[in-house]
Amino acid sequence: MEIPLSIGLLPLAATGGTHENAKNGKTIDIVAWYNCTTFDLIGDLAFGEPFGCLKAGGYHPWVSMIFDGLRIASLGQVVRRYPFHAPLRSLIIPKWVREKAKEHYQLIQRTALKRVELGNTDREDFMSYILHHNDEKGLTKGELIENASLLIIADSETTATQLSGTTYHLLTNPSMYKKLTEQIRSTFESEDEITLARVNALQYMHAVFEEGFRIYPPVPTGLPRITPPEGEFIEGYWIPGKTSVSVSQYSSYHNERNFRDAEKFVPERWLGDPKYKSDSRGVLNPFSYGPNNCIGKNLAYAEMRLILARLLWSFKLEMLPESKSWDQQKTFLLWDKGPIQVKVTAVQR
Repeated sequence: MEIPLSIGLLPLAATGGTHENAKNGKTIDIVAWYNCTTFDLIGDLAFGEPFGCLKAGGYHPWVSMIFDGLRIASLGQVVRRYPFHAPLRSLIIPKWVREKAKEHYQLIQRTALKRVELGNTDREDFMSYILHHNDEKGLTKGELIENASLLIIADSETTATQLSGTTYHLLTNPSMYKKLTEQIRSTFESEDEITLARVNALQYMHAVFEEGFRIYPPVPTGLPRITPPEGEFIEGYWIPGKTSVSVSQYSSYHNERNFRDAEKFVPERWLGDPKYKSDSRGVLNPFSYGPNNCIGKNLAYAEMRLILARLLWSFKLEMLPESKSWDQQKTFLLWDKGPIQVKVTAVQR
């Protein structure tokens, strides 16, 4: 199974359909276009067809529903931690939110079941593998629907967030932006040469993404685990059984005890710069750790590298002044991202 070629639609869609439109520069919200790209990709990979965000030039209704749901889901997390509030849930969570959640589930259900009814197809996608191995011990229809929802949210939103954060920090650090674009444009003579195998060899790009994960982790909060019933010692402290524990990614990555110049965007720390030899690089675990870590890690890296490489090969990016403080954000489980207004200008060759 390959990453869909629709990934190449980003530069064209973001500039109105042709490179010609971007010769003199065109302003776009790069956050929205990253979201459109990653949602289209997961639709193609999971269900055999994209959601059509890039071609339509805007969000699919499903995408908008997900963003609304993430904001209110943080309130649901609070209610879960205070069980005696459960009877008040219908009062705490607005009716429109409950209706949106129902609508989201119904849309997931229709999309997943439509793909199930097609059965195995010539073009493989995630569902092909699930159906191929879905014997009597496989997933029920209900489990298929739940996993479809998880696939869409987990793969698309966080990947777009990482691309947005990394792009923002590149554009606020011109020397690093220049170094990466020069590496990409000197490595590839044409856009068709930008393949997964070749972008994986770009060491500076890898360092840029690692630093992007550190300074702006897509999941800023902790990913909780539950201690065993008998309790557990963690870092010398006794934690009772059945306790939710987690480590805040943002706090860990911005702690000077772990990373020198923690508030600075420095990709060179991942390339052996002796100034940063004391960094605790093992602290960085944006995909979590252990048997329950993110199974989409390799897919996320593949998407990010291909998307950013194609974009920087094709266009010069310049962030507008109104987006300079973009990284000052609230979190509702995930980042509540605003737009990054960027002037894109086609590279003349």
